[in-house]
Amino acid sequence: MIHRFRPTRYYNTLGWHEPALRVNDGDSVITTTIDAFGNDEHDKSVWQRGNPMSGPFYVVGANPGDTLAVRIDKIKPNRPTGYTFNAVAANVLDPDYVREMPKGELVAWDVDVAKKTATLSTESPVTSHKSSKRKPNSSVNLQALTLPLTPMLGCFGVAPERQQAISTATSGTHGGNMDYNGWVAGVTAYFPVFAEGGLFHLGDVHAVQGDGEIVGTGIEISAEVQFSVRVIKGKTIGWPRGENRDYIWTVGNARPLDQCVQHATTEMLRWLRGDYGLSAQHASNILGQCVKYDLGNIFDPAYTMVCRVARKFLPLPKS
Repeated sequence: MIHRFRPTRYYNTLGWHEPALRVNDGDSVITTTIDAFGNDEHDKSVWQRGNPMSGPFYVVGANPGDTLAVRIDKIKPNRPTGYTFNAVAANVLDPDYVREMPKGELVAWDVDVAKKTATLSTESPVTSHKSSKRKPNSSVNLQALTLPLTPMLGCFGVAPERQQAISTATSGTHGGNMDYNGWVAGVTAYFPVFAEGGLFHLGDVHAVQGDGEIVGTGIEISAEVQFSVRVIKGKTIGWPRGENRDYIWTVGNARPLDQCVQHATTEMLRWLRGDYGLSAQHASNILGQCVKYDLGNIFDPAYTMVCRVARKFLPLPKS
Protein backbone atom coordinates (compact mmCIF):
# COMPACT_ATOMS: atom_id res chain seq x y z
CA MET A 1 0.00 0.00 0.00
CA ILE A 2 1.11 3.55 -0.73
CA HIS A 3 0.31 6.14 1.96
CA ARG A 4 0.26 9.88 1.31
CA PHE A 5 1.12 11.85 4.41
CA ARG A 6 1.55 15.59 4.92
CA PRO A 7 3.05 16.49 8.31
CA THR A 8 1.37 19.04 10.56
CA ARG A 9 4.10 18.97 13.20
CA TYR A 10 7.81 18.17 13.23
CA TYR A 11 10.49 17.14 15.72
CA ASN A 12 14.00 18.47 16.32
CA THR A 13 14.98 15.19 17.92
CA LEU A 14 14.85 11.55 16.87
CA GLY A 15 13.02 9.92 19.73
CA TRP A 16 10.18 7.86 21.11
CA HIS A 17 7.58 10.34 19.91
CA GLU A 18 3.91 9.66 19.28
CA PRO A 19 3.68 8.03 15.83
CA ALA A 20 2.44 10.30 13.06
CA LEU A 21 1.41 7.38 10.85
CA ARG A 22 1.26 3.59 11.20
CA VAL A 23 2.30 1.56 8.16
CA ASN A 24 2.70 -2.13 7.45
CA ASP A 25 5.75 -4.11 6.47
CA GLY A 26 6.17 -3.61 2.71
CA ASP A 27 4.25 -0.32 2.52
CA SER A 28 5.43 2.87 0.84
CA VAL A 29 4.99 6.45 2.04
CA ILE A 30 4.94 9.67 0.04
CA THR A 31 5.53 12.62 2.34
CA THR A 32 7.06 16.10 2.47
CA THR A 33 9.98 17.52 4.40
CA ILE A 34 10.83 21.08 5.35
CA ASP A 35 14.35 22.45 5.19
CA ALA A 36 16.94 22.60 7.98
CA PHE A 37 15.82 26.14 8.84
CA GLY A 38 12.17 25.08 9.25
CA ASN A 39 10.89 26.50 5.96
CA ASP A 40 8.38 24.72 3.72
CA GLU A 41 7.88 24.55 -0.06
CA HIS A 42 6.68 28.17 -0.07
CA ASP A 43 9.86 29.24 1.77
CA LYS A 44 7.63 30.05 4.74
CA SER A 45 8.79 29.37 8.28
CA VAL A 46 6.56 26.66 9.79
CA TRP A 47 8.82 25.17 12.48
CA GLN A 48 11.89 26.06 14.52
CA ARG A 49 15.25 25.60 12.83
CA GLY A 50 17.55 22.65 13.43
CA ASN A 51 16.72 19.86 10.95
CA PRO A 52 13.01 19.38 11.75
CA MET A 53 11.95 15.77 11.14
CA SER A 54 8.82 14.45 9.47
CA GLY A 55 7.27 11.45 11.20
CA PRO A 56 7.87 9.32 13.12
CA PHE A 57 6.44 6.44 11.13
CA TYR A 58 5.46 3.33 13.09
CA VAL A 59 6.15 0.13 11.15
CA VAL A 60 3.90 -2.69 12.33
CA GLY A 61 5.92 -5.77 13.28
CA ALA A 62 9.22 -4.00 13.93
CA ASN A 63 10.52 -4.83 17.40
CA PRO A 64 13.79 -4.35 19.29
CA GLY A 65 16.41 -6.71 17.89
CA ASP A 66 15.02 -6.52 14.36
CA THR A 67 16.40 -4.48 11.47
CA LEU A 68 14.36 -1.86 9.60
CA ALA A 69 15.14 -1.62 5.88
CA VAL A 70 14.18 1.69 4.28
CA ARG A 71 14.40 2.02 0.51
CA ILE A 72 14.68 5.63 -0.67
CA ASP A 73 12.43 5.62 -3.74
CA LYS A 74 12.36 9.32 -4.62
CA ILE A 75 13.70 12.65 -3.37
CA LYS A 76 12.37 15.65 -5.29
CA PRO A 77 13.06 19.24 -4.20
CA ASN A 78 9.78 21.15 -4.28
CA ARG A 79 10.74 24.81 -4.41
CA PRO A 80 13.01 26.99 -6.58
CA THR A 81 15.37 28.26 -3.85
CA GLY A 82 17.90 26.59 -1.58
CA TYR A 83 20.35 28.03 0.94
CA THR A 84 23.92 27.45 2.07
CA PHE A 85 26.51 29.23 4.18
CA ASN A 86 29.60 30.48 2.37
CA ALA A 87 32.53 29.98 4.75
CA VAL A 88 34.40 26.76 5.46
CA ALA A 89 33.93 25.66 9.08
CA ALA A 90 36.71 26.32 11.57
CA ASN A 91 37.04 22.68 12.62
CA VAL A 92 38.27 21.63 9.18
CA LEU A 93 40.93 24.36 8.95
CA ASP A 94 44.31 24.85 10.55
CA PRO A 95 43.70 26.89 13.72
CA ASP A 96 46.01 29.71 12.69
CA TYR A 97 44.13 30.11 9.39
CA VAL A 98 40.70 30.47 10.95
CA ARG A 99 41.20 34.18 11.71
CA GLU A 100 41.79 34.84 8.01
CA MET A 101 38.36 33.54 7.05
CA PRO A 102 35.39 35.92 6.73
CA LYS A 103 32.26 35.43 8.78
CA GLY A 104 29.91 33.11 6.94
CA GLU A 105 26.82 34.51 5.29
CA LEU A 106 23.71 32.78 4.02
CA VAL A 107 23.61 32.58 0.24
CA ALA A 108 20.79 31.55 -2.07
CA TRP A 109 20.80 29.05 -4.92
CA ASP A 110 18.32 28.98 -7.78
CA VAL A 111 17.06 25.42 -8.09
CA ASP A 112 15.61 24.27 -11.41
CA VAL A 113 13.93 20.94 -10.76
CA ALA A 114 13.05 20.43 -14.42
CA LYS A 115 16.64 20.97 -15.58
CA LYS A 116 18.00 19.29 -12.44
CA THR A 117 20.44 22.10 -11.68
CA ALA A 118 21.29 24.47 -8.84
CA THR A 119 22.88 27.84 -9.66
CA LEU A 120 24.49 30.20 -7.15
CA SER A 121 22.43 33.37 -7.19
CA THR A 122 24.29 36.49 -8.31
CA GLU A 123 22.16 38.43 -5.82
CA SER A 124 23.40 36.46 -2.81
CA PRO A 125 23.85 36.77 0.10
CA VAL A 126 20.31 37.02 1.45
CA THR A 127 19.39 39.43 4.20
CA SER A 128 17.57 36.78 6.20
CA HIS A 129 16.40 33.25 5.57
CA LYS A 130 12.96 34.26 6.88
CA SER A 131 12.70 36.75 4.05
CA SER A 132 12.91 35.93 0.37
CA LYS A 133 14.21 39.44 -0.32
CA ARG A 134 17.82 39.40 -1.47
CA LYS A 135 20.30 42.21 -1.79
CA PRO A 136 22.95 42.66 -4.48
CA ASN A 137 26.26 41.51 -3.13
CA SER A 138 29.03 44.07 -3.25
CA SER A 139 31.47 42.55 -0.78
CA VAL A 140 32.20 39.30 -2.59
CA ASN A 141 32.86 38.72 -6.25
CA LEU A 142 30.49 35.83 -6.90
CA GLN A 143 31.40 33.63 -9.84
CA ALA A 144 28.87 31.73 -11.89
CA LEU A 145 28.46 28.22 -10.49
CA THR A 146 25.91 25.71 -11.71
CA LEU A 147 25.79 22.18 -10.31
CA PRO A 148 23.72 19.10 -11.15
CA LEU A 149 21.10 18.23 -8.55
CA THR A 150 21.95 15.18 -6.44
CA PRO A 151 19.24 15.32 -3.76
CA MET A 152 19.97 13.37 -0.59
CA LEU A 153 18.65 12.83 2.93
CA GLY A 154 20.88 14.60 5.42
CA CYS A 155 19.17 13.40 8.60
CA PHE A 156 17.08 10.27 9.03
CA GLY A 157 16.85 7.22 11.22
CA VAL A 158 14.94 5.48 14.00
CA ALA A 159 14.22 6.15 17.66
CA PRO A 160 17.39 5.60 19.72
CA GLU A 161 17.77 2.98 22.43
CA ARG A 162 16.82 3.51 26.11
CA GLN A 163 13.89 5.80 25.24
CA GLN A 164 16.25 8.63 24.38
CA ALA A 165 15.41 11.68 22.29
CA ILE A 166 18.62 12.73 20.51
CA SER A 167 19.09 16.07 18.78
CA THR A 168 18.89 16.21 14.99
CA ALA A 169 22.21 18.07 15.14
CA THR A 170 24.07 14.82 15.73
CA SER A 171 24.08 11.10 14.97
CA GLY A 172 24.64 7.68 16.50
CA THR A 173 23.74 4.01 16.16
CA HIS A 174 20.17 5.07 15.34
CA GLY A 175 21.27 7.14 12.32
CA GLY A 176 20.48 10.85 12.61
CA ASN A 177 22.37 13.77 11.09
CA MET A 178 24.90 11.75 9.09
CA ASP A 179 24.95 14.10 6.06
CA TYR A 180 26.36 11.40 3.80
CA ASN A 181 25.76 12.30 0.16
CA GLY A 182 25.31 8.64 -0.73
CA TRP A 183 21.81 8.58 0.81
CA VAL A 184 20.06 9.16 -2.52
CA ALA A 185 17.13 7.64 -4.42
CA GLY A 186 17.69 3.98 -5.23
CA VAL A 187 19.54 3.24 -2.00
CA THR A 188 18.32 0.97 0.79
CA ALA A 189 19.30 1.98 4.33
CA TYR A 190 19.27 -0.43 7.28
CA PHE A 191 18.79 0.61 10.91
CA PRO A 192 18.81 -1.36 14.18
CA VAL A 193 15.37 -1.28 15.82
CA PHE A 194 15.32 -0.09 19.44
CA ALA A 195 11.65 0.90 19.89
CA GLU A 196 8.47 -0.94 19.01
CA GLY A 197 7.51 0.11 15.49
CA GLY A 198 11.00 1.46 14.80
CA LEU A 199 9.69 5.06 14.78
CA PHE A 200 11.36 6.17 11.55
CA HIS A 201 12.06 9.91 11.10
CA LEU A 202 13.36 11.79 8.05
CA GLY A 203 14.20 15.31 6.88
CA ASP A 204 17.05 17.74 6.15
CA VAL A 205 17.08 17.24 2.37
CA HIS A 206 20.04 18.72 0.50
CA ALA A 207 19.73 19.46 -3.21
CA VAL A 208 23.53 19.17 -3.47
CA GLN A 209 26.28 18.56 -0.92
CA GLY A 210 30.00 17.91 -1.08
CA ASP A 211 31.74 15.44 1.23
CA GLY A 212 31.78 16.41 4.89
CA GLU A 213 29.22 19.24 4.79
CA ILE A 214 32.21 21.47 5.53
CA VAL A 215 30.35 24.81 5.40
CA GLY A 216 27.73 23.50 7.84
CA THR A 217 25.07 23.03 5.17
CA GLY A 218 24.36 21.39 1.89
CA ILE A 219 22.00 23.31 -0.39
CA GLU A 220 19.17 23.21 2.15
CA ILE A 221 15.74 22.76 0.61
CA SER A 222 12.27 21.31 1.18
CA ALA A 223 11.25 18.23 -0.76
CA GLU A 224 8.79 15.48 -1.52
CA VAL A 225 10.16 12.08 -0.49
CA GLN A 226 8.92 8.57 -1.17
CA PHE A 227 10.25 5.61 0.80
CA SER A 228 9.36 1.95 1.35
CA VAL A 229 9.83 -0.09 4.53
CA ARG A 230 10.61 -3.72 5.25
CA VAL A 231 11.15 -5.48 8.57
CA ILE A 232 13.92 -8.08 8.81
CA LYS A 233 12.86 -10.15 11.79
CA GLY A 234 15.46 -11.39 14.25
CA LYS A 235 18.37 -9.70 12.47
CA THR A 236 20.39 -7.47 14.77
CA ILE A 237 22.92 -4.95 13.46
CA GLY A 238 25.09 -2.52 15.38
CA TRP A 239 25.26 0.51 13.11
CA PRO A 240 23.42 1.85 10.05
CA ARG A 241 24.11 0.08 6.78
CA GLY A 242 23.35 0.90 3.16
CA GLU A 243 23.46 -0.62 -0.28
CA ASN A 244 22.78 0.09 -3.92
CA ARG A 245 23.33 -1.86 -7.12
CA ASP A 246 27.11 -1.57 -6.98
CA TYR A 247 28.17 -1.19 -3.33
CA ILE A 248 27.41 -2.10 0.25
CA TRP A 249 28.45 0.22 3.08
CA THR A 250 28.43 0.66 6.84
CA VAL A 251 28.36 3.85 8.88
CA GLY A 252 30.18 4.92 12.03
CA ASN A 253 29.05 8.05 13.87
CA ALA A 254 31.30 9.37 16.65
CA ARG A 255 34.09 11.75 17.54
CA PRO A 256 37.08 11.69 17.11
CA LEU A 257 37.26 10.65 13.49
CA ASP A 258 39.28 7.51 14.14
CA GLN A 259 36.43 6.17 16.28
CA CYS A 260 34.07 6.61 13.32
CA VAL A 261 36.46 4.52 11.21
CA GLN A 262 36.58 1.85 13.91
CA HIS A 263 32.79 1.59 14.16
CA ALA A 264 32.26 1.52 10.39
CA THR A 265 35.03 -1.01 9.72
CA THR A 266 33.92 -3.32 12.53
CA GLU A 267 30.34 -3.25 11.28
CA MET A 268 31.53 -4.10 7.76
CA LEU A 269 33.49 -7.09 9.07
CA ARG A 270 30.38 -8.27 10.92
CA TRP A 271 28.38 -7.97 7.71
CA LEU A 272 30.91 -9.80 5.53
CA ARG A 273 31.36 -12.61 8.02
CA GLY A 274 27.71 -12.96 8.99
CA ASP A 275 25.85 -12.51 5.70
CA TYR A 276 28.52 -13.42 3.15
CA GLY A 277 30.13 -16.28 5.06
CA LEU A 278 33.65 -14.92 4.73
CA SER A 279 36.37 -15.77 7.21
CA ALA A 280 37.99 -12.92 9.09
CA GLN A 281 41.12 -13.42 7.00
CA HIS A 282 39.31 -13.39 3.64
CA ALA A 283 37.22 -10.38 4.63
CA SER A 284 40.41 -8.63 5.70
CA ASN A 285 42.04 -9.39 2.34
CA ILE A 286 39.11 -7.77 0.53
CA LEU A 287 38.94 -4.73 2.80
CA GLY A 288 42.70 -4.26 2.84
CA GLN A 289 42.90 -3.79 -0.92
CA CYS A 290 39.39 -2.81 -2.02
CA VAL A 291 37.76 -0.73 0.71
CA LYS A 292 36.71 2.87 0.10
CA TYR A 293 36.11 5.33 2.93
CA ASP A 294 33.68 8.19 2.37
CA LEU A 295 33.48 11.17 4.69
CA GLY A 296 29.98 12.03 5.82
CA ASN A 297 29.55 14.83 8.33
CA ILE A 298 32.63 16.47 9.84
CA PHE A 299 30.84 19.58 11.07
CA ASP A 300 28.50 18.29 13.77
CA PRO A 301 29.09 16.97 17.32
CA ALA A 302 29.46 13.42 15.97
CA TYR A 303 31.39 12.86 12.76
CA THR A 304 30.39 10.26 10.16
CA MET A 305 32.58 7.82 8.25
CA VAL A 306 31.34 5.35 5.66
CA CYS A 307 33.12 2.05 4.90
CA ARG A 308 32.19 0.98 1.35
CA VAL A 309 32.94 -2.17 -0.69
CA ALA A 310 32.05 -2.94 -4.31
CA ARG A 311 29.79 -5.95 -4.82
CA LYS A 312 32.01 -7.20 -7.63
CA PHE A 313 34.59 -8.25 -5.02
CA LEU A 314 32.08 -10.18 -2.93
CA PRO A 315 30.38 -13.57 -3.21
CA LEU A 316 26.59 -13.74 -3.20
CA PRO A 317 25.08 -13.40 0.28
CA LYS A 318 24.25 -16.65 2.03
CA SER A 319 20.54 -15.87 1.97
